[in-house]
Amino acid sequence: MDRLMGLDKEQFADRMQQECRRIMDQVAEAVNAAPTGNVVSGSEMAVRDLMDEFRRRAFETAVQMRIDSSESSFSPSEGCGGQRKTRQGALHQDHAKRLRQD
Repeated sequence: MDRLMGLDKEQFADRMQQECRRIMDQVAEAVNAAPTGNVVSGSEMAVRDLMDEFRRRAFETAVQMRIDSSESSFSPSEGCGGQRKTRQGALHQDHAKRLRQD
């Protein structure tokens, strides 16, 4: 496989939509749980960690979708471009001569 195909942007957005909703719900919970007067310091680290998680998952999903789209377009019947190898299980003649004959 010389080059990866592109991923479908719409499918990616659809797949990430549920994850985005889940993370945004957790961000809202973290901000709401922060004490009055300390909203920023009481929620900033939790929100940062949630956004890091979302960024990582989005990137992993995008890369995996790009790989998957390329693999689905790969046809093993097109051959490997080199000489055809012997069929599976076939012995080369010189190897067969070296086998014990017991």
